[in-house]
Amino acid sequence: MPQNNENRVLNAHSSEQAENRILNQDKETEKEKQEETQTISEQEQDNVSYLDEDGKIVDFDPCNPEYLDNDLVHPADRAELMESLPLEKQLCMITHMDTEDAAEALAELDESHAKDVIENLDAEDAARILSAMDPDDAVDVLDEVDEDHRDVLLNNLTPEDAMELRALLTFDPDTAAGVMNTEIITVPSDINVDQAIQHIRIELEDKDMPYYVYVVDHLDKLIGIISLRELMLSKQHTPMRDLLSDKKDVITVQFDTDKSEVAKILSHYNFLALPVVDREGHLMGAVTHDDVIDIIQDDASSDLLGMMGAGQDEDINTPWYESVKIRLPWLFINMLNSSISAYIVYLFEGTIAQMAFLAVLMPMVANQAGNTGQQALAVMIRQLATEKFDNKKSWNAVFREGKIGFATGFIVSFIAICVVSLISNNVFLGAVMGCSLLLDMFLGAIAGGSIPLILRALGRDPAQASSIFLTTLTDGAGFFIFLSFATLLLL
Repeated sequence: MPQNNENRVLNAHSSEQAENRILNQDKETEKEKQEETQTISEQEQDNVSYLDEDGKIVDFDPCNPEYLDNDLVHPADRAELMESLPLEKQLCMITHMDTEDAAEALAELDESHAKDVIENLDAEDAARILSAMDPDDAVDVLDEVDEDHRDVLLNNLTPEDAMELRALLTFDPDTAAGVMNTEIITVPSDINVDQAIQHIRIELEDKDMPYYVYVVDHLDKLIGIISLRELMLSKQHTPMRDLLSDKKDVITVQFDTDKSEVAKILSHYNFLALPVVDREGHLMGAVTHDDVIDIIQDDASSDLLGMMGAGQDEDINTPWYESVKIRLPWLFINMLNSSISAYIVYLFEGTIAQMAFLAVLMPMVANQAGNTGQQALAVMIRQLATEKFDNKKSWNAVFREGKIGFATGFIVSFIAICVVSLISNNVFLGAVMGCSLLLDMFLGAIAGGSIPLILRALGRDPAQASSIFLTTLTDGAGFFIFLSFATLLLL
């Protein structure tokens, strides 16, 4: 009997141990599932989902070459996706692309993203991609990279590619030479059409399809330009020189011409490309229309930022402390300018104390004049950015803005007289409000048209902080005019 009891105790203990082992195994299994689920979840966070043509949700794995080949066929689409991914996935994605696709995608990336990618790639991989890029695009990327790392990348290129890129890096990036593409197709002038076509076929193995055929002499001086269509339609044995006989003078730009001026010229003539030459007329390259689109967009954003006193090259990727250093000087200037308006109000403290309603109407005068001036300012800056102005035409434009300011001021002031007189039951107060609005809106329009011209005459960027100076003028003048009329007519 005692032996049976002892056996029961041993069996119970064994059962308890077995149950504990099973429980521990279950916990370990559950923990492994949770870890696996978490790992999958973390991986999926870096993947992207999008809608296909049939409206179905597709999970995109940026490191899967099959997706890169099938789903994102355009470099701009690849670049847009890369910018939405963390840097690790960007590197994974670009290393799984073909070299040509990677080069095109890198060229489409925002400058800050392209810099991060190229700096964190293996030097050999980065050099391989850079060598496949158009020289102007490769230089744009290298220009953002630290100088030491740039030398490492250039040393991994072939001597020929490295020499070409080093030469382009010596040019100012804001000039024609800084944005030109050197991979253009030239043909000598002493061959015929059939030979030129054969020559172009050979050149196309390493270069993109040309917009124009550039005809040069034995010294590589540009003597003419022929469209590809015209060349194909010409008779085979026609000498190239004969095709140029009825051509007008070739429109070119010097290598040190400002890129904004290049954009204006190309837009004016509606060319697809504009040849760049040196002082002696030797052909150096061409600025293409896609580069001009980028230039115009950069100029427009710079003007907008400059008008508000922000950095003209600033964006959301600019370090915050750099933005502080850029903006703070203009904010100090704005504070000094605002103190002028505050002092004017202080001079009329007694007038405001006797009629508190003036304090309600006073900001309306300054605000309305400020808006009028901003409209004139925007039109003038846009005109300066897209067209050359001689002095006569410039001041005619200012006179035009003055007429617009007077006309809109007259209408707004008439409405203000009626409304203020009705609300305050004081016709003289309405007259003060109306006259002040008319004069300050007229002044704001004149100032908005004049300030960019004055800044340009002083050798400054017409868009730079124009808004700050305009606001100072319209606020100070508006307060002074309004409170002066109120003192003379109401007290």
